[in-house]
Amino acid sequence: MLYPITPIFLSTVLGASMFHIGLIEGLAEALASLLKSSSGIWSDRIRSRRHFVWVGYLLTAVAKPIIGVSTSWLGVLSARALDRTGKGIRSAPRDALLSEAVEPQFIGAAFGWHRAMDTLGAAIGPLIAIYYLKYHTELRPIYFWAFIPGLIAVAFVFGVDEKNRKPDAKVIQPKISIFNLSKNFRYYLTTWTIFSLANSSDVFILLKAKSAGLELQTTILLYCFYNLIYAFLSPPLGILSDKISRKWILSGGLVVFALTYFGFANATTFWDFFVLFGIYGIYMAATDGVSKALAIDLLPKEMKATGLGVLGTFTGLASLVASLAAGSIWDHFGSAASFYYAAIGALIAGAMMLF
Repeated sequence: MLYPITPIFLSTVLGASMFHIGLIEGLAEALASLLKSSSGIWSDRIRSRRHFVWVGYLLTAVAKPIIGVSTSWLGVLSARALDRTGKGIRSAPRDALLSEAVEPQFIGAAFGWHRAMDTLGAAIGPLIAIYYLKYHTELRPIYFWAFIPGLIAVAFVFGVDEKNRKPDAKVIQPKISIFNLSKNFRYYLTTWTIFSLANSSDVFILLKAKSAGLELQTTILLYCFYNLIYAFLSPPLGILSDKISRKWILSGGLVVFALTYFGFANATTFWDFFVLFGIYGIYMAATDGVSKALAIDLLPKEMKATGLGVLGTFTGLASLVASLAAGSIWDHFGSAASFYYAAIGALIAGAMMLF
């Protein structure tokens, strides 16, 4: 409900600059990233997942109404920080729990379906926001309405049946440390971090559409369209990654990202954005779940949450740099330059992925 509205709320209601928007998104994601490693390591050490998940979703739900009462971009920054704290706590344990719920040959499919259901919510939510905006012009109340589904999500977590994960006393457990991660995983981590240094927040795509003269409702509909493509293609591409090498799918996804961003740099009409948002959904479906499945392939079973957390930390901190760079480049050199910067970084990472 809120993702496509928040950058517009910041720029039009609170008067935040592009740099401030990039700073908010970057710092919030950096905080989440720092917590992913620690929560992942902690989850592996105590052999528990679900407690991290429900606490994380609760913090995210509480953050929504705080944005609604904010009177400056600093208030939104604090709320986004709380929101991303919740994400940082839950992400690695949740993904590890998901991978443990299926047989190894179905991990790609599991992450594909997870991304599909997550993204289906990201498509339905903005449609609810559009219905609200049809009858109201004030943006603040929608942040209070968003609190309700957030709490419902927390309640559902308690229905998850976590397997008994107590370690066998007869088996010597390896030391849970990032230094025990494999060479292949470290190379993969480096590659994905390089891409993340160029991959700024999606809010800049929404702001690009708005700056081209598209109405708020139209921009939100395009965001819904992108999420529907993303949701529809995530399961088949996840299943495909179980049958062929995941690195080929990831490399192809990064090439699609680069081509899409070259397009966004020069987009001016509704149909430009319609096509580009649809293609952008293909990139997300090919990379988001598949990237986690490949990480699982390269990690020992005792360190799944640790490795996923480290991956989230490195890429998230790199995303902070990317968001700050995109905001600064946009302010000083125009929007096209910020999209060219991201496209070139994606091409470099795509080539590295093949090796």
